[in-house]
Amino acid sequence: MTLDNRGQVRKVLIITLLLNIFVMGLKAVVGKLTGSLSLLADALHSVTDSANNILGLIASSFSSPQPDREHPYGHLKFEAVGALGIAAFLGIACFEILQGAIERILNGGEPVKISPSELWLLLIVLGVNIFVAFYERHVGMKVGSPILIADAKHTMSDIWVTISVIGGLIGVWLGYQWLDVVLAFPVAVLVFWSGWTVLKENLPWLVDQMAIAPEVIHAIAVSVPGVINCHDIASRGIVGRQVFIEMHLIVDAQDLETAHRITEEVEMRLEERFNPVRIVIHVEPLQYQSEQISFGLDSKS
Repeated sequence: MTLDNRGQVRKVLIITLLLNIFVMGLKAVVGKLTGSLSLLADALHSVTDSANNILGLIASSFSSPQPDREHPYGHLKFEAVGALGIAAFLGIACFEILQGAIERILNGGEPVKISPSELWLLLIVLGVNIFVAFYERHVGMKVGSPILIADAKHTMSDIWVTISVIGGLIGVWLGYQWLDVVLAFPVAVLVFWSGWTVLKENLPWLVDQMAIAPEVIHAIAVSVPGVINCHDIASRGIVGRQVFIEMHLIVDAQDLETAHRITEEVEMRLEERFNPVRIVIHVEPLQYQSEQISFGLDSKS
């Protein structure tokens, strides 16, 4: 069984795209008016927010979980590819922020000027960012969308960036001009860390890293009456989104009908635990013996 959540994902991405464009424009206007390097860097960060939403919409349109002739395992990895694109955008934003800060230190620049009304506008920006981050994370966790969860992490980093920038601009307002440049560096670190987190969470899916410990699958399978042992267990995917399981099963059955009934019971119990899941079971003769639970792992049953 596969779950298609693309409609919900697209709805969230469109809503957050419109909000991110609003935030980006507000930051850019206030940054231009004040001459704040950290705020202009933050606006650049928000450009990547909008680009991420567009990338997510494109990736989501290709990420159907339903199999077809060319993609018999579905298209869900397109979402992971989209999440890696978000990581790439974050890396670009980090570089641009650092480059601007270093140029300001080496070449100097016009003093930053900030008014109370401009600070209030930034508080509105902060409120929108908080809403977007929690909204995306809530829906992403509910429907199991890695691209929404990844984008929510990105937006969460934007919240801390905006808080840092507002703090720095309050310092500038009080006469500490150097705060604007200094705070550009932790902004870059936060952006980089968000990108690394997204990369770390999605790369295992793309390289087919184990999704479920083979010992767990083995314990569920052998708990079914009629199962003698199972071995060569493999799994991939993301639990709660889509998992693929393969195994070899030894059953106590003298006819095909009995063996089929036992394997269906194994499938049912695995589906109850890890649904949605697609399972392939190879039934072997009763006299066959193997102690290899999984690849690269030997264990006696």
